[in-house]
Amino acid sequence: MAINNRGPVAFNRSTNPVAATGQVEALARQLADQIIREREQARARQRLGRIFTSFDPTDDILPNNVETVTRGLFAGNTGSLTSMYLNSNLTATQQTYFQDIYSTGDPASNNNANPELSVTYGHIGGSGSIDLTGNLNNDTPTRAIYKQYAQLLLSPLDKKFTFNGIDSDSIYVLNFNRARYREKLDPGNFELTFAQLSGSTGPGLYNASHTGSAVQLSGLGNYYSVIDDSSLTSGGSVSEGGLVYNLVSGSIDTGTVIHYSAAGAPTYFGLLYPQHGIAVLNADQLNKLHADGGLNFDSVSGSLVQGENATKLFKSLSGSHAITPSTITGGIQSRSSEQVKSTYYFVRVKNAEYNYSNNPSFVTGTLGQLFFNTMINDPQVYITTVGLYNTRKELLATAKLSQPLLKNYTREALIKIKLDF
Repeated sequence: MAINNRGPVAFNRSTNPVAATGQVEALARQLADQIIREREQARARQRLGRIFTSFDPTDDILPNNVETVTRGLFAGNTGSLTSMYLNSNLTATQQTYFQDIYSTGDPASNNNANPELSVTYGHIGGSGSIDLTGNLNNDTPTRAIYKQYAQLLLSPLDKKFTFNGIDSDSIYVLNFNRARYREKLDPGNFELTFAQLSGSTGPGLYNASHTGSAVQLSGLGNYYSVIDDSSLTSGGSVSEGGLVYNLVSGSIDTGTVIHYSAAGAPTYFGLLYPQHGIAVLNADQLNKLHADGGLNFDSVSGSLVQGENATKLFKSLSGSHAITPSTITGGIQSRSSEQVKSTYYFVRVKNAEYNYSNNPSFVTGTLGQLFFNTMINDPQVYITTVGLYNTRKELLATAKLSQPLLKNYTREALIKIKLDF
């Protein structure tokens, strides 16, 4: 470091080595004190006119913080869906494939209706819907649905869905709105409540009297609640469709409780694929009588019949809230879950910093005098925004304070900025 502007320093010659050493030490202390004073003065001048501060990567930046964020799955971030409406805007052909479920109304009459999920029915052989091609080769909507979800969720060599070790030819599917579940459905916070329907098993199973539009709630007040079994297998199992959990009899309304039968096992209703936002239900189980662990769905699986089975699923889910006790929510309960990576920036504003403004209204005249003389020795400004810039002085982001923050020589501030990725 060059020292050319600090003036001469007197040095007395001495033949005494001890005295000479003392003079050198005193001279060194004098120079060091002078350098420190000059640096402090420079810092003070810099703080008075500072318009930016560089972040210290060690003290001011905390990168790569990962936290799991959960939200209610449905409109308004609510965790339950008890009022449900079908979309009457769907064409007759679309309704043979699926039904859309909305909250807050039918979109045909309510512009603010929110799409929540779609429900559908699939059969591996194509039963339960009419061949739309006219070729009578069972190229039906239900066959297309079954194969579509099998291709999405099962391994290439696995053609059928298996529930508790038993293959099933027919399935019901709930496919939740992609924008709602974000990264995945939150295991452990998922419940479906089904009301018993008016179907009956027997020879009438395949006729038109059991279509979705004909079947109603049983009126007996019977229902089953179904939850995922993540409380038993926290990690779930891994399949071609990612993580998968069993859907079993149970409830999360008063804490997670799995309901066991007299045989000591839960009733298996289906599978939950949280990363796809999909629940696949075993139609064979839903078809059973309520006394046997089912809900009297009696899914129409005859040929040349438009079974409208997806409508049965809608009626069972949407009707459950009205018949359940006050301790049971009914309908659908679910939350989304996602991991958010964040970086925190700590903006430290010392008492002598940022007490003046570059706003043109702060000064007056051609020489830039302060508009108010009281600001000369006692400036009062308000911090409203923090800008984040790169080394090329390009603005990358702005952080707005919830309310203006008073700043003067007697006040310091610590502003924490969080950027989510």
